[in-house]
Amino acid sequence: MSVPEEPEATAAVPLLAPADGVPPVLDTASDIAAAAARLAAGTGPLAVDAERASGFRYSNRAYLIQLRRAGAGSFLIDPIPVDGDLTPLAEAINGLEWVLHSADQDLPGLAELGLYPARLFDTELGGRLAGYERVGLAAMVERLLGRELRKGHGAADWSTRPLPDEWLNYAALDVELLLELRDAVAAELAEQGKTDWAAQEFEHVRLAEPSAPKSDRWRRTSGIHTLRRTRQLGIVRELWTTRDRLARSRDVAPARILPDSAIVAAATSEPKSIAQLRALPVYGGPRQRRYSREWLGAVERARALPDNELPPLTQPFDGPPPVNRWERRDPAAAARLQRARAAMTELSTEVSVPVENLLTPDLLRRMCWDGLPRTAANGDAPVLIDDFLLAGGARDWQRELSVPRLAGALYPAKDQAS
Repeated sequence: MSVPEEPEATAAVPLLAPADGVPPVLDTASDIAAAAARLAAGTGPLAVDAERASGFRYSNRAYLIQLRRAGAGSFLIDPIPVDGDLTPLAEAINGLEWVLHSADQDLPGLAELGLYPARLFDTELGGRLAGYERVGLAAMVERLLGRELRKGHGAADWSTRPLPDEWLNYAALDVELLLELRDAVAAELAEQGKTDWAAQEFEHVRLAEPSAPKSDRWRRTSGIHTLRRTRQLGIVRELWTTRDRLARSRDVAPARILPDSAIVAAATSEPKSIAQLRALPVYGGPRQRRYSREWLGAVERARALPDNELPPLTQPFDGPPPVNRWERRDPAAAARLQRARAAMTELSTEVSVPVENLLTPDLLRRMCWDGLPRTAANGDAPVLIDDFLLAGGARDWQRELSVPRLAGALYPAKDQAS
């Protein structure tokens, strides 16, 4: 299965502004209802994008929604002034096919507003399945449509009000060519015989449930690896939890409340008074001084914990251990994983799909570590593997491709009993 080579570099035509101009921001119930009526009267799929304030706000809410549909035009909707009441909009668009680029980023925030697609086409995911090396929106628009889509405000604080004109121009351009891009990607997938693969993947993304937050998220604190005592980890946990509570209540990104470096510094120094705390970097600043009692209280709570309530130095495993420990703990499992990875890499090359899109690396590791019997009766290997992958959420097309390759890799003839 071959993938078309990327066209020779030619001067892409810059797309500097929407063809019909930047639409006004709709922020009243009546304006949104009128837009919903126009969108309902349009035809075909709906281009959708949303801007969040990641890195600035705690929540994942959408602060601007961009929509475009043939026969209706483009719309910029501010859901904040209407307190998220988008019932007329939901009635108009929830029954449509939505086209998004990297849909899993935006769907959760839109779902919070009562907006859900009936069908989904993800141009970024489609690009991956088509074998494109570069799948960013700008790169794909340039490759498939010959237009230069300049980026620049994706990481901005979209909770800012009023939104600057140049940001709105950027936002409108994100959906300006999305419907044309959808058609180009769909044609490429059809030519490669991957239309059904893509449909299964899109539906999987559409129906995916939000991941439950892990109980040990505090262990992802940057710099925590420098700490060597469980008491220090206890301080990190208490400070992280306190920071998360404050960030959630204020809807501010946690790092803007207190940086990770300051958490690790307090865990290292273990201050015993507000004066000692404020002597540390960051804590003496004007924004932090008002929280001094909160931070010191967290340190004191960790200091008062009995040893058996302190977190262990190493994170308990939820599944297989890190791969670099397999050879020592279970050489046979390490060998299985090596063979399985080689088989999947070969398959990836043949079908021009990234190996991580054929099977998630975590699912492959779990299968090789303890997910299957060490031996299998002759002919049972494909069934065992298929059952495991199905239980792990692998789609039909993934199992159809992967099972024959993995059967040979995980159960060589010597491991099959007749």
